[in-house]
Amino acid sequence: MSYNTENIRNIALAGHASAGKTTLFEALLHAAGVIQTQGAVERGSTQSDTDIQEKARGHSIDSCIAAIDHEQTHINLIDTAGYNDFRGGTLAAFAAVETVAVVVNAASGIEHGTRRMMEHARHRKLARVLVINRIDMDGVDLQALVQHLRDEFGQECLPVNLPAHGGSQVLDCFFHANGATDFSSLAQAHQEILDQVVEINEATMGTYLEAGEQALTPQQLHDAFEQCLREGHLVPICFVSARTGVGVPQFLDIAARLLPNPLEANPPPFMDEHGEPIEIAIDPTRHVVADVFKIINDPFVGKLGIFRVWQGTIRRETQLFVDNGRKPFKVGHLFRLRGKNHDEMAYAIPGDIAAIAKIEEIHFDAILHDSHEEDSVRLAPMTFPQPMYGLALEPRHKGQEQKLSHALQRLSEEDPCLRMEHRKELNETVIRGLSDLHLRVTLQRMKDRYNVEVSTHPPRIAYRETIAAMAEGHHRHRKQTGGAGQFGEVFLRVEPLGRGHGFEFVDAVKGGVIPGQFLPAIEKGVRQAMEHGVIAGYPLQDLRVTVYDGKHHPVDSKEVAFISAGRKAFLDAIVKARPVVLEPIVDMEVSIPEAHIGDVTGGLANKRARIMGTDTVHGGELVIKAQAPLAELVDYPTELKAMTGGRGRYSLDLSHYEPVPAPVQQQLSEAWKPTHLGDE
Repeated sequence: MSYNTENIRNIALAGHASAGKTTLFEALLHAAGVIQTQGAVERGSTQSDTDIQEKARGHSIDSCIAAIDHEQTHINLIDTAGYNDFRGGTLAAFAAVETVAVVVNAASGIEHGTRRMMEHARHRKLARVLVINRIDMDGVDLQALVQHLRDEFGQECLPVNLPAHGGSQVLDCFFHANGATDFSSLAQAHQEILDQVVEINEATMGTYLEAGEQALTPQQLHDAFEQCLREGHLVPICFVSARTGVGVPQFLDIAARLLPNPLEANPPPFMDEHGEPIEIAIDPTRHVVADVFKIINDPFVGKLGIFRVWQGTIRRETQLFVDNGRKPFKVGHLFRLRGKNHDEMAYAIPGDIAAIAKIEEIHFDAILHDSHEEDSVRLAPMTFPQPMYGLALEPRHKGQEQKLSHALQRLSEEDPCLRMEHRKELNETVIRGLSDLHLRVTLQRMKDRYNVEVSTHPPRIAYRETIAAMAEGHHRHRKQTGGAGQFGEVFLRVEPLGRGHGFEFVDAVKGGVIPGQFLPAIEKGVRQAMEHGVIAGYPLQDLRVTVYDGKHHPVDSKEVAFISAGRKAFLDAIVKARPVVLEPIVDMEVSIPEAHIGDVTGGLANKRARIMGTDTVHGGELVIKAQAPLAELVDYPTELKAMTGGRGRYSLDLSHYEPVPAPVQQQLSEAWKPTHLGDE
């Protein structure tokens, strides 16, 4: 099908685990004729869950893209993971769409994943749609659920269609006002959503008040509806049964007729190298600007970079640059993604999603462009959760160190919330992720894909160090080995900053006693020392270093001398500045049956947790909100399962760092072997 930017819709299916996103994704592909038979999650036959681990576990881990066509509209669908452990790819997908369809399980109601995705989409200024799935299940109270959604997310949440005949049919209530429904009435729902839509636009409101609904053209209704979505004035609610297909064609109709196209949505937040906003023109004739939002390392196709085109047109044979790279690459093959299949396409226009293969320089969040005028253009970075769980790894078989490094590099390319680091002082490789499950899946993928097996140490908590007082340090570095020597002398001051302020380096040298070209070397030495800490071996943060005096030698002063002097002057100051160990404190949401609240809150209290409040949600569940030290939660999945008979769920997000209790700091200090102190 030939199409232009106005005909494109980009939609991410998001929501809590087990809401039915993957089944809905399959149903939409089937309804659009992309697949002949709808796959099933339990059989491992879906288009999106193709990875070995996804099939084994019965849920999505990665996001999956598929293009479909419906009523002269080209729709790029993205199925995303529901588990909090794998939300890196989910959030990355939000950078490529105009609309997020948050899927809600009619039987489970609002869950913490529902809230998270609604908030992320709102923060990103994306259009939001609530899709109530499994409307044909016995015992569901859809009317009560709609009210819960409105109470939770605002009165702007209104049905755009309604179920009828016991959930076996779905009737439009935006363009139609007559018909029998399972609850409410089509006429009432029609009036409510029409009133909500027309009030956003003065011209439309004027026409409506003067001549009535009949005077409004379909284009006027669409424009007003789209403006409501863009400004957050309306969150449509629609109903489906992904299993039976009820409501699926109606959802496609809503996408084609009412959801925003790339020209109508809020403009993307692009910026230059100084952080100043840049306006991107969604124009096929301008220079190319595209953002890579997903990387796949395919064993058959090679490295696949999936991108959203924002400006210009990418064709086969187009020469593109990656970020500010000097050397271009030529687009040999351009792919449209349809789940597990990759179809060749001739060109990609603004608003479209496409992929290119076997370009090693491509990475997550790279900007692809065809002119050096766009070298400094960047899409405003998304805020991803900080990986807090760590495992130290070593190959189970000797000689596989390089293979391990390669596997970790490939896996971390695909996952914006997976970090790899090498701790030189301990000669160990550490991976960090969002949870124990996140890391276990990563290790299994390493074995499945790259045939690398590893031994692991217990999870290491991402402690940090800081200081509690101001102090000064000094070091004179002098070496004479016959010939040119080394000389550098540094006086500096350290002082604490507020929590979360990171690191500041200040040049307060007067009179040229340290030439300016040596200040970067001093900072480099300071940063080297900060990586390893001083009392427990953890990186230092939240402090300012001010270099205020020193000496140099016109012949013997070299960069290496000031690196060493800066490092040791810094260590001299830090040990006098009352160093402390900081531990990560996480925000917790624990969802449990109400009957288990006593056991769960008591267990949290034993883990130094602070209970912040509780909420009652649909289905007799409670959500406990708390803050707790991450170090106390290593075995929490097993404990929660035991306390709730397997019915408890929880999620974590980093809140802040705060000092550990004195006994814990003493234990960490005694366990650390500071072999690097005093080394050159």
